[in-house]
This record gives sequence, structure tokens and C-alpha cells, in this order.
Amino acid sequence: MSSLKPPQGGAQTFWARPAGQRRLRDWQAAIDGGDFTPAQALEALIERARARAEVTATAYVEFDADKLADRLARVDPTQPLAGAPISIKDLFDVQGEVTRAASRVLGGNPPASHDAPAVQRLRRAGALLTGRTNMSEFAFSGLGLNRHYGTPPNPFDSERITGGSTSGGAASVAFGLAAATLGSDTGGSLRIPAAFCGLTGFKPSQASVPGEGAYPLAPSLDCVGPIATSVACCASLWSILAERPLPALDTTPRPLRLAVAAGGLLSELDDAVDDGFEAALAVLKAQGCHIERVSFTAIDAALAINQQGGLVVPEAAALHREQLARAGADYDPSIAERLKGGRDISAADYLQRLWPRAGWQRRFEQEMAGFDAVLLPTVATLPPRRAELEDDAAFQRANRLALRNTSVFNYLDAASISLPYLATGAELPIGLMLSRPQGDDDALLQHACVVEAMLGR
Repeated sequence: MSSLKPPQGGAQTFWARPAGQRRLRDWQAAIDGGDFTPAQALEALIERARARAEVTATAYVEFDADKLADRLARVDPTQPLAGAPISIKDLFDVQGEVTRAASRVLGGNPPASHDAPAVQRLRRAGALLTGRTNMSEFAFSGLGLNRHYGTPPNPFDSERITGGSTSGGAASVAFGLAAATLGSDTGGSLRIPAAFCGLTGFKPSQASVPGEGAYPLAPSLDCVGPIATSVACCASLWSILAERPLPALDTTPRPLRLAVAAGGLLSELDDAVDDGFEAALAVLKAQGCHIERVSFTAIDAALAINQQGGLVVPEAAALHREQLARAGADYDPSIAERLKGGRDISAADYLQRLWPRAGWQRRFEQEMAGFDAVLLPTVATLPPRRAELEDDAAFQRANRLALRNTSVFNYLDAASISLPYLATGAELPIGLMLSRPQGDDDALLQHACVVEAMLGR
């Protein structure tokens, strides 16, 4: 790193800001205003990573500071991201690197011969890839624990988890070790860690971003998207990933019509989540939003199908069948056990869950007529403490509740986003999840931008 100039105080200050003050537009404004150069920002980020070595070691499975100056030198400064540091979840192919999916099983695989399309598009847009981030092994949990590479701490309470499966990616953004992260979402893996870490996580409609070059969990559900510090950041990154025009977002407050889905997704809420959600509703109502509690048959049906076992476990079991038989001893035992359970699911049971999916997606679109978004708590609970998850029964319950609300909208292939909300007097944030039908990504981002502004973000 000797070729880089010493970091200015402005760069160090930037990374030390709260997440909501480290938006991509803040980054660009600081660069344009001469507060620091991309090289100085990188040097400050590396110093920060070294000073927080324990966090860096669990947020990243690969962070090689010596490579970053060379990567920055090859970045096109005229492109939209212009050297902005973006971390990459360990399930994406990056040319010349081994894709491990945070597992020992894949450690002996050859390096990827080319970038995944999502990675390639970020590079073309001028992103500086900071490194590969930690995750639940094979993305097969909503909690983010990893016995091989460690578990990242929560930025609000180091004894708590970040959520998963994009655990390290969320930690890298929350701790100021990246400006944003590229992740995946099969049952909530972008939105859960965003909710637990006070960030914004966007699960786009599945077809909008190519999933090739990403190690699969359940191909029927796998989505690619960002975790960042604002709706506008997520919109900018999604436009790059999807190769679509950047949505023109207007933050002007307006009386949105929001539907709160009555039923099972509001059950078993932690008191703090319930109180925070009601406080957020009160803020939105005071600013003119019409909020109605509505029963959605499509949401209820998707919840019931997921509670029967859904699509993830049988698809993951099929994908891992031969590898698990060959290298089962190298798997996390809890992951291996869940995968083995999927082998007992019959084809008939799986197809009875899969076949109605398109119909329920159409029904959700019909039931959403007249509403701007469905609004729900992203996760029913606050982030659990790691020590509480050592008991297997407690782990399974926490994992079920973490995934319950988010996974419904994966089954419906809805566009879905989690916004952070910290109620007055609360010590931990909750996530507010807004969703719209498949293909309504632009509209969802617009409405989420308004909600974000109304909540004072």
C-alpha cells in the first residue's frame, strides 16, 4: 500500500459515521468536494479493518489489503461507483478466486475462471471489490452462524448475531468496512441481516438480476441483490445489477396506502418488535398514510406452504446429495442434518408445494390492487444472542422465526425491501419490510424511499 497517499482525516471520519450517513451519494459528494480521494478512502478503510481485526476476521473470509491498491488502480473513475468499496458474498464467482460458500467442503475447488454476471456488472460500474464476506454455510440459515469462519458480531450489541445468510456482508457495511455489499436472498438472506444491523436490504424480483455464477441454495427462489445504507443506494446498485435505468426516486411525502397483512406474520412478535412496529405505523399515519389491516389469501397460502416445508429444503437436499455423501464430515453438523432431512421429502410433496406458486403470485397481484405496498415487521424477533443459540431447539426456533416473514415473499417472488427503524428509547433497531408483486421493483423502491423519508432517515 506504499503507493497510496496517507489518508486524510476526512476519509477516516467518513468510515466512522453512522451507517445512514455513509450513503453512496455521501461518498460521491465527499470525492467531488475534495474531502478525500478514492485512494485515501481505501487507505482509511484498510486502517479501520486492521484496527478492528476481530470484526474483519469474521465479516470477511478473504480480505487481502495488499491486493486492493492494484484493484483500485484498474477502476474506471468515470463510472457510477468510481472506486466505491463493495464487498462480495462468498457464494459469487470472482475470477481467480475460490468460491467456498463459507464451507470447508469447497476449499479445494479450482479458482473461478470468470466473474459471475453480477460481479462483472459491479466491476464495469467502477466498484472496488474489497473481499469475500462470511455467510451461513451454503446460505442455509437465516441466523448467520458459521462454525468454520466464525460469526460476525452485531454492530449494536457484540453478543448478538447479525442474521444471515448474508451475515458478513451486513457486518462489513455496518462496521464501515465497505460502502455496500452484494448478497443473495432465498428466504430472507438480504432482509434479515439488514433488519438486525440497522441497514437496508433489497430483494428484487428474481428475474431482474442474473443468478449465474452464484452457488445455489434453492434455484426456484434464489435472488441476487444488495445490502446498503439507504433505499437510494439499493436502487443505484440494483440498476447496475439489473442493467436497467436508475429509478427516479422522489422523497416528497405523500399519503401512501399501506396494507398490514393480518394473520400469522404478526404472531409471536417480540414485545420490542411489536412496539417498534406500532410506533412506526403511528409516525406514518401522522404524515397522512392510510394504513389498513387486511387478510391476504395469497400470503396466508404461501405461509402455509412454507410451514409444510416449502421449497428450500428439498431443492437444497437434491443439490447437495452427492457432495454430502462424499464429504459429509466437512459440513457443519447442523447444516448436514437439515440437508439429510430433505432426502425424505417425496416428489409428490415437493410438487404439491411448487405447482400452486404461479397461481398464488397472480392472486397476490390481484389482492394488492389499490395498495402501494404490504408493510410488516421484517423479522418477528430482535437479533438473538449467540449464547442462546447453542441449544439446538433454540437455534431451530430462532431460525424459523427469522425466516418466517421474509420467506413468504420469496415464494411469491415479490419485490421486497427492509428499512431500518429505531423507535424512540429503543436500544436495537427493527426492520420494516415493504413488498409489492413480482416485477414491481421500481414502484416498490419509490414507495420505500417515501417511507424512509417519513421515518426521518
